[in-house]
Amino acid sequence: MLQPVVALIAWTLVMLGWMLATRLPAMTRAGVKLSALVGSKAADADRSLPAEAQWKAHNYNHLLEQPVLFYAVCGVIALTGTGYGVNVALAWIYVALRVAHSIWQATVNRVSVRFYLFIASSLVLSALTLHAGLAVF
Repeated sequence: MLQPVVALIAWTLVMLGWMLATRLPAMTRAGVKLSALVGSKAADADRSLPAEAQWKAHNYNHLLEQPVLFYAVCGVIALTGTGYGVNVALAWIYVALRVAHSIWQATVNRVSVRFYLFIASSLVLSALTLHAGLAVF
């Protein structure tokens, strides 16, 4: 059950690298100097950078939102000894959907497809949560 958790953490780090490799050169091209920025936030860059340079950053942020629940529910499932069979399969499906969501958002970014990938991963997360609830209550 912990392998999908580590895989999604590793994927998040891949997206971090992709974001930096895309965003830093875009900032240079836009004339943004890190040394001159004071008290700004990442969202401020949306005003000065091309959308395509932001997609990776937006996805990286998404990987630090809902997947936090995935990590927690996988921990509960692992601790209750129910991290096998359908639960581990669901965890891998969740990871695959999040990776697909990342690749789509970072490259094509048509929102309708991204939305369906998000809904599918949310349904898988809901199933894992139900199974975790059944294991602890």
